[in-house]
This record gives sequence, C-alpha cells and structure tokens, in this order.
Amino acid sequence: MKIITLCREYGAGGHSIGRKVAAELGIEIYDRDIIEQSAAALGIDPGQLEAEEEGISRRETFLRAITPISYERKDAMYDAECAVIRDLAKKGPCVFLGRCADAVLQEAGIDCFRVFLYGDERHRSKRVGELIGSTNPSEIQKALKKTDQARRSYYTHYTGRTWGDHTNFHLCLDTGVLGYDNCVRLICEAVRGMEE
Repeated sequence: MKIITLCREYGAGGHSIGRKVAAELGIEIYDRDIIEQSAAALGIDPGQLEAEEEGISRRETFLRAITPISYERKDAMYDAECAVIRDLAKKGPCVFLGRCADAVLQEAGIDCFRVFLYGDERHRSKRVGELIGSTNPSEIQKALKKTDQARRSYYTHYTGRTWGDHTNFHLCLDTGVLGYDNCVRLICEAVRGMEE
C-alpha cells in the first residue's frame, strides 16, 4: 500500500475525498495532526502556526528576494512540518492532505502517489460558500481567490515547483465534473492497481 498525497484547490473537496480514501483503504489521514505535532516541536500554539503556515504572499516572496530581512520563523515552521511529514510517512501507508507533502516526500526519496484535486469555479464556489457560511458571491470569490493564492505562493516558495502543474502529480482529478465518490474510487483503484 502506498502513501498518498492530496494537493488541492480550495473548495475542491480535498478534505472529504481524503477522509473517504483513507477509510476505504483502511489507512490513516494526516491533516491537522501535522500542525499540532509541528507546533508542539516549536513550542507554539497550533492556531498560530496554522494562521502563518500559508502566509507567504506574492509581496513577501518579492521582498525576500530584495531585502535581508530574516524570515527564520516561517522557515522554521516549514522545516518542522517537513520533519513531522517524514516521520509520519515512516509509520506506513497513509494519506497526507496538503502542506507540500508531495514535494517533501519526493525530495526525501519516500515513494508516494501524488494527486492534485481541482474544479471549476462554479463547483468550488458552492463548496466554499458552505465552508465559510456565506451566500454572498463577492465574499465567496474573495475567499476562494485568497486561499488559492496563499496556497500557490506557499507551495512555489518552499518547493520551487508550480502549484497545480500536472507534471508534479501522478493523477489530476476535476472533482466538480467527476464528483467526490468517483474521485475516491479512481484514487483507490489507481493505488491498488499499482500494487499488482
């Protein structure tokens, strides 16, 4: 059984799909566990780490390139998460949700099945509205774009890869067209098929 990493656009159903894949395969899923263990290692509050972990904006990436300002705190948070991801992966097959786990494990030479989940704005907007408890289209679009941009900047900054680039993944699925259950089935079938 393989380790599975799920990278996803906001509102594409990554959390729901990840939980169902883990349940179907009888393996662990790691999401908040990574934050909690990383925060414990750093001696900070998990909420603080979560608030800052994807906070690499385009502006900050630019400033890092031209100023000698120290960004040791954010880099230390990322390093702590990488260590936790590698340690959890050594325990056996599991599902990792986000947090650059695909790149972290590949860089560490740990075999994993890398999946990217995406969807069109109509499908994702509906889900984001549910997540933030809003029916205001402007508010939903703002949340969607802000979160996707934060994930893109964070991923690109720390991995040097382009977020969402299909060449970084084994499987890319449109959750809006396929539906969550079909995505779960396809991921599980692919993982089982690779073991045969």
